[in-house]
Amino acid sequence: MELWFTEPHCEGAKFSIKVERQLYSGRSEFQRIDVFESREFGRILTLDGLVMLTERDEFIYHEMITHVPMAVHPNVKKVLVIGGGDGGTVRELTRYPAVERIDMVEIDELVVEVCRKYLPRTAGCFDDPRVRLCFEDGLKFVSGKSEEYDLIIVDSTDPVGPGEGLFTREFYGNCCKALREDGIMVNQHESPYYDEDRRNMQRAHRRIVESFPISRVYQAHIPTYPSGHWLFGFASRKYHPVKDLRAEEWNRMGLKTRYYNTRLHAGAFALPTYVEEYLREVE
Repeated sequence: MELWFTEPHCEGAKFSIKVERQLYSGRSEFQRIDVFESREFGRILTLDGLVMLTERDEFIYHEMITHVPMAVHPNVKKVLVIGGGDGGTVRELTRYPAVERIDMVEIDELVVEVCRKYLPRTAGCFDDPRVRLCFEDGLKFVSGKSEEYDLIIVDSTDPVGPGEGLFTREFYGNCCKALREDGIMVNQHESPYYDEDRRNMQRAHRRIVESFPISRVYQAHIPTYPSGHWLFGFASRKYHPVKDLRAEEWNRMGLKTRYYNTRLHAGAFALPTYVEEYLREVE
């Protein structure tokens, strides 16, 4: 018998992956967590029936949410990751020797436990001595911080359930306060393609623009995310993501990546016309 995992992307479209077996299924106090094994995409993590990552394409998301700000800011020492329970963002950050501390705030401890066991490719760096895991609400955690971080990465789920509070005006304003004067915030910005995703993207962008003087959006192609067209947000009080790119300095570090490079970095901020129009509607 064939087994398929199917995720609805909108009322008229679904995305399916043939699975070989289910490795884990459980429910925390926040959400349902499942891990599947597939031939085409490797292991798959889903939360409440939505794909969070697959082993085959997770590198795209994690490289783009991490290396874009790291190639702009000249001196990142202290980083806050909000969400990111799969560990992929932490993994990429630990590749930078100059980073001294990584605080990861994840509301659901079970997600981390499951990923440690079933997704070691992404969750293999939690034991790095620079990493501090905090299992609490990211909205509450950041509200008490002031000029503490050089970089905040909001690696959240979609704006429903546990991730809903991480798309509010209050949250983005608190992130701005928690950053040092030259700090950067990067967030996963949803997809511009399907109507509901587009509305979530516009709502997040409008609230970020209200909090940061510099706010730009960039893109990547992630095959297993809705429509495959995914956006990220870059926000700062000081640095422009393209004009302040330190391409030569970043390239001298010799980090091996599979998706990100400094040529693609600049191009990722060149958005399709329809996306630019959606963004201008709320700016």
